Amino acid sequence: MRARFPALVAALWWGSLTTIGFLAVPMLFANLPSPAMAGAMAAKLFAAQTWVAVVCCVVLLLVSRPKGAVVQYQWAQAAMLFIVGGMLLALLNQFGVAPRIVARQDLRLWHGVGTAMYALQWCCALWVLWHTLAQGSANVPLQELSRSD
Repeated sequence: MRARFPALVAALWWGSLTTIGFLAVPMLFANLPSPAMAGAMAAKLFAAQTWVAVVCCVVLLLVSRPKGAVVQYQWAQAAMLFIVGGMLLALLNQFGVAPRIVARQDLRLWHGVGTAMYALQWCCALWVLWHTLAQGSANVPLQELSRSD
Protein backbone atom coordinates (compact mmCIF):
# COMPACT_ATOMS: atom_id res chain seq x y z
CA MET A 1 0.00 0.00 0.00
CA ARG A 2 2.80 2.42 0.90
CA ALA A 3 4.37 2.07 -2.56
CA ARG A 4 1.03 2.87 -4.24
CA PHE A 5 0.11 5.80 -1.99
CA PRO A 6 1.60 8.52 -4.27
CA ALA A 7 -0.38 7.12 -7.21
CA LEU A 8 -3.55 7.13 -5.12
CA VAL A 9 -3.03 10.78 -4.14
CA ALA A 10 -2.22 11.79 -7.72
CA ALA A 11 -5.33 9.93 -8.93
CA LEU A 12 -7.47 11.79 -6.40
CA TRP A 13 -6.06 15.12 -7.61
CA TRP A 14 -6.50 14.37 -11.31
CA GLY A 15 -9.86 12.65 -10.85
CA SER A 16 -11.30 15.50 -8.80
CA LEU A 17 -10.17 18.04 -11.40
CA THR A 18 -11.75 15.93 -14.13
CA THR A 19 -15.02 15.41 -12.27
CA ILE A 20 -15.49 19.03 -11.25
CA GLY A 21 -14.28 20.68 -14.44
CA PHE A 22 -15.65 18.36 -17.06
CA LEU A 23 -18.77 16.91 -15.45
CA ALA A 24 -20.19 18.77 -12.43
CA VAL A 25 -19.78 22.37 -13.58
CA PRO A 26 -21.11 21.79 -17.11
CA MET A 27 -24.10 20.01 -15.57
CA LEU A 28 -24.77 23.02 -13.34
CA PHE A 29 -25.00 25.31 -16.34
CA ALA A 30 -27.16 22.82 -18.22
CA ASN A 31 -29.63 22.17 -15.38
CA LEU A 32 -29.92 25.16 -13.07
CA PRO A 33 -32.52 27.82 -13.89
CA SER A 34 -30.07 30.67 -14.46
CA PRO A 35 -26.40 31.13 -15.37
CA ALA A 36 -25.99 33.30 -12.25
CA MET A 37 -27.06 30.43 -9.99
CA ALA A 38 -24.84 27.99 -11.87
CA GLY A 39 -21.90 30.39 -11.70
CA ALA A 40 -22.27 30.89 -7.96
CA MET A 41 -22.33 27.15 -7.34
CA ALA A 42 -19.46 26.56 -9.77
CA ALA A 43 -17.36 29.09 -7.85
CA LYS A 44 -17.94 27.09 -4.66
CA LEU A 45 -17.01 23.83 -6.37
CA PHE A 46 -13.85 25.33 -7.83
CA ALA A 47 -12.89 26.73 -4.41
CA ALA A 48 -13.30 23.29 -2.84
CA GLN A 49 -11.29 21.81 -5.73
CA THR A 50 -8.46 24.23 -5.00
CA TRP A 51 -8.11 22.85 -1.47
CA VAL A 52 -8.24 19.26 -2.70
CA ALA A 53 -5.41 20.12 -5.11
CA VAL A 54 -3.34 21.88 -2.45
CA VAL A 55 -3.69 19.01 0.03
CA CYS A 56 -2.83 16.43 -2.63
CA CYS A 57 0.23 18.40 -3.74
CA VAL A 58 1.47 18.90 -0.18
CA VAL A 59 1.05 15.18 0.52
CA LEU A 60 2.93 14.33 -2.68
CA LEU A 61 5.74 16.66 -1.66
CA LEU A 62 5.88 15.07 1.79
CA VAL A 63 6.11 11.51 0.44
CA SER A 64 8.52 12.34 -2.40
CA ARG A 65 11.54 10.86 -0.62
CA PRO A 66 12.15 8.10 1.90
CA LYS A 67 12.20 9.09 5.56
CA GLY A 68 15.62 10.49 6.47
CA ALA A 69 16.92 10.35 2.89
CA VAL A 70 18.23 13.23 0.85
CA VAL A 71 17.37 11.83 -2.58
CA GLN A 72 13.85 11.58 -3.94
CA TYR A 73 12.03 8.62 -5.36
CA GLN A 74 12.32 8.28 -9.12
CA TRP A 75 8.66 9.25 -9.69
CA ALA A 76 9.13 12.40 -7.61
CA GLN A 77 12.21 13.50 -9.51
CA ALA A 78 10.23 13.32 -12.76
CA ALA A 79 7.10 14.95 -11.32
CA MET A 80 8.35 17.61 -8.88
CA LEU A 81 8.05 20.57 -11.26
CA PHE A 82 4.50 19.49 -12.15
CA ILE A 83 3.47 19.05 -8.50
CA VAL A 84 4.65 22.54 -7.58
CA GLY A 85 3.36 24.02 -10.83
CA GLY A 86 -0.07 22.46 -10.41
CA MET A 87 -0.34 23.72 -6.84
CA LEU A 88 0.66 27.24 -7.90
CA LEU A 89 -1.85 27.18 -10.75
CA ALA A 90 -4.62 26.15 -8.34
CA LEU A 91 -3.77 28.92 -5.89
CA LEU A 92 -3.38 31.58 -8.60
CA ASN A 93 -6.68 30.57 -10.11
CA GLN A 94 -8.46 30.73 -6.75
CA PHE A 95 -6.95 33.94 -5.41
CA GLY A 96 -6.00 35.80 -8.59
CA VAL A 97 -8.51 34.89 -11.27
CA ALA A 98 -11.68 33.77 -9.44
CA PRO A 99 -12.24 37.08 -7.63
CA ARG A 100 -12.18 38.89 -10.97
CA ILE A 101 -14.69 36.45 -12.46
CA VAL A 102 -17.00 36.79 -9.42
CA ALA A 103 -16.73 40.59 -9.71
CA ARG A 104 -17.56 40.23 -13.42
CA GLN A 105 -14.46 42.25 -14.24
CA ASP A 106 -13.67 41.75 -17.95
CA LEU A 107 -15.48 38.43 -17.72
CA ARG A 108 -14.47 37.03 -21.10
CA LEU A 109 -10.75 37.63 -20.48
CA TRP A 110 -10.65 36.28 -16.93
CA HIS A 111 -12.85 33.29 -17.71
CA GLY A 112 -10.46 32.40 -20.54
CA VAL A 113 -7.42 32.81 -18.28
CA GLY A 114 -9.06 30.72 -15.57
CA THR A 115 -10.02 28.00 -18.02
CA ALA A 116 -6.49 27.86 -19.42
CA MET A 117 -4.99 27.69 -15.93
CA TYR A 118 -7.42 24.92 -14.94
CA ALA A 119 -6.52 22.97 -18.08
CA LEU A 120 -2.81 23.38 -17.34
CA GLN A 121 -3.36 22.19 -13.77
CA TRP A 122 -5.24 19.18 -15.16
CA CYS A 123 -2.23 18.43 -17.39
CA CYS A 124 0.14 18.76 -14.41
CA ALA A 125 -1.97 16.34 -12.38
CA LEU A 126 -2.07 13.88 -15.29
CA TRP A 127 1.71 14.11 -15.68
CA VAL A 128 2.19 13.42 -11.96
CA LEU A 129 -0.27 10.52 -12.05
CA TRP A 130 1.48 9.04 -15.07
CA HIS A 131 4.87 9.18 -13.35
CA THR A 132 3.61 7.73 -10.09
CA LEU A 133 2.23 4.78 -12.04
CA ALA A 134 5.42 4.23 -14.06
CA GLN A 135 6.58 0.61 -13.97
CA GLY A 136 9.85 -0.54 -12.48
CA SER A 137 11.57 1.46 -9.81
CA ALA A 138 8.93 4.07 -9.07
CA ASN A 139 9.53 3.93 -5.32
CA VAL A 140 13.26 3.33 -5.37
CA PRO A 141 15.42 6.35 -4.51
CA LEU A 142 17.54 7.56 -7.43
CA GLN A 143 20.71 6.93 -5.44
CA GLU A 144 19.89 3.21 -5.20
CA LEU A 145 19.16 3.03 -8.92
CA SER A 146 22.64 4.29 -9.77
CA ARG A 147 24.24 1.70 -7.43
CA SER A 148 22.46 -1.19 -9.12
CA ASP A 149 23.96 -0.42 -12.56
